[in-house]
Amino acid sequence: MDSLFPIDYVSPLPPIRSGISDYSVDLFPALESRCDLRLIRLPGQEVDASVRDRWPVVEADRLGEDGRLPLYHMGNNHHHEGVWELASRIPGVLVLHDLVLHHFLIEQTVKYGDFEAYRKALATTHGWVGDAAGRPIRWPGAVGNAAQFALPAHRELLIRQKGILTHSPWSADFLTEEIPGLRIRSLSMGVPLPPAADDELGDDFKRRYGLPTGKPIIGSFGFQTPMKRTESAVRALAEPGLEQAHLMVAGEVASILRLEEMAQDIGVEDRLHVLGFLPYEDFEAGIAAADVALNLRYPTAGETSASLLRILAVGRPVLVSDHAQSADLPDDVVIKVPLGDDEPKGLARQLAEMLAEPERLQAMGRRARLHVENHHRPADAAQAMVEACREWAQLEPPALPSAPDVPIPTSLIWHDLSGTVEVEGAEPPWSPGERRQLTIELTNHSRARWLAGEAPSGGLALEVKLLADGEDQFADRAWMGLPFDLAPGKSRTFSLAVRRPLASDVRLEIIPHALGHASFAELGGPTWAMDL
Repeated sequence: MDSLFPIDYVSPLPPIRSGISDYSVDLFPALESRCDLRLIRLPGQEVDASVRDRWPVVEADRLGEDGRLPLYHMGNNHHHEGVWELASRIPGVLVLHDLVLHHFLIEQTVKYGDFEAYRKALATTHGWVGDAAGRPIRWPGAVGNAAQFALPAHRELLIRQKGILTHSPWSADFLTEEIPGLRIRSLSMGVPLPPAADDELGDDFKRRYGLPTGKPIIGSFGFQTPMKRTESAVRALAEPGLEQAHLMVAGEVASILRLEEMAQDIGVEDRLHVLGFLPYEDFEAGIAAADVALNLRYPTAGETSASLLRILAVGRPVLVSDHAQSADLPDDVVIKVPLGDDEPKGLARQLAEMLAEPERLQAMGRRARLHVENHHRPADAAQAMVEACREWAQLEPPALPSAPDVPIPTSLIWHDLSGTVEVEGAEPPWSPGERRQLTIELTNHSRARWLAGEAPSGGLALEVKLLADGEDQFADRAWMGLPFDLAPGKSRTFSLAVRRPLASDVRLEIIPHALGHASFAELGGPTWAMDL
C-alpha cells in the first residue's frame, strides 16, 4: 500500500473565532485517514489543547520540511496574516475561502496608517486602476467601499501557488476568467451532518436566550456586517405580514451597524434579539430555534458560507441573495431574494409567504438537509483536496506576470497629465507686422494615453492666444485638436502661421486642454507662453 501523502495544514485554528477555524476541525477526521496530516501553528496564535492532543502541531519554521506540501487556507480577515506571509514565501496548494482579499489588505496597511503600502499593493495587483483606487482611502468618507469588492487584491498571492482550490464552480470560473493560466479547480465544502432540527432543543435555546415561544423566529447567523444585509432584515419586520415575527441575530455585530437603534426608530425593537457571539456548542441549537434563516450577501467577497451549509444541514430553509455564488444553490433548497432598493419589502413578502405555509417550510428543510448530505460530505471534500495536492505537488507555480494586462488609462480619467510644449520659430527679435510659421511640439510624459481632440470628453486640443495690448486676436479661432491618440512618451507637431501685431505689448500663449476637465494645467498638463 502506498504511504500517505504528507501535508502541512496551514490555517487559523481554535480558539480563533473564525468560520475557517471551525471548518478545519470538522475536516480533520476525514483528512487524517487520507494523508499524513500535520498542523502548523501560525505565529502569534495559540492552538486549543483539544486540537493539539488529537493531531500533531508544529511551529511555522518547520513548514514544508522533508518534502511536505503546504496546504494553505486563506480568508479575508486579519487572522490570516500568517497564512499570507508563509504562502508568499513557500509555494503550496491554497484553498481560497474568499475571492476578495481587499479587506485583509486594508487591515494590514490602512489600519496602521500605511496608506502608501496600500496604494502600492493595489497598483501591483491591479495596475493603474489599483493605483488610482488606492489614493483616496486616506480621506475617510471621500469614497465608498465599491473598490473593496471590485478589486480582489489576491493576484500576487495566487500566482505564487502550485494550485488553487475553491468551494464553488462560480468562484473557480471567476478566477479562471480573471487570471488566465491559473491552475484551479473547485471542490465541495465538507460539512458533517448534525442531528436534524430538534424542536425540544430549539425550545430550550429560546428559554435560555429569552426568545418568545409560539412566535415565528427568523435567524441571521455569523458575524454581522453591512454585506450581510441585516439592516434590510430589521426593516422587513415593519412590513405587512410580519407583525408577529421576531428576528434573532446570533453573531458578533460590526460596530458600523446600529441595528437596535434602527429597530427603535421604526418601532420593532421588541422583536429584535441581538444575542452576540454564540458558543460553537450552541450554534446548532440556535438554528433549531429558528423557523427560517437568512444568509444574505451583497456585495460579496465570493465566499462559500460554512454557516449557510450548517443551517441547511440542520434542516432549516434559508433565504439567500440572488447574486454571484448563490447561483450554485438549487432553487428547491433555498429561496433567492432579489437585490435592489425594494429588498426589505421583497424579503418581507417572501418570509410572510413561507411562514404562512408550515408544510412548505418543513419540506424545504428536508430537501436542504438532503442536499448537504449528498453534496457536502467531509470524506468527499477531503479526498478531492488530497488528490489535488498529490497531483500538483511536483509542479512549479505557473509562470504568470505579477501585474495584470490592464489597458493604460486615458486623459478622460487619469489624474497626472504631465508633458511639454515646445515652440520653434518664435525666437526674438520679431518685428511688428512680420509673419512667421511656427512649429509646436506637444509631448506626453504621463502614464495616460491622451485622447484625440474629437473625443467628446478627455480629448486634447490646443488653444492659441495672441494678446495685443490685452486683447486676444485669436479669440474667434477654433482650437487645434489632437488628430489621433497620443501614447505615453510620444510627440505630435503642429504648424501655426502667426503675424506679429503692431501693438507694443504682445504675448503669445499656447494652452492645451483636456475637454471636460476644469483645468488641464491642474492635472500637470503643460503650457507655453512668450512675450513678443
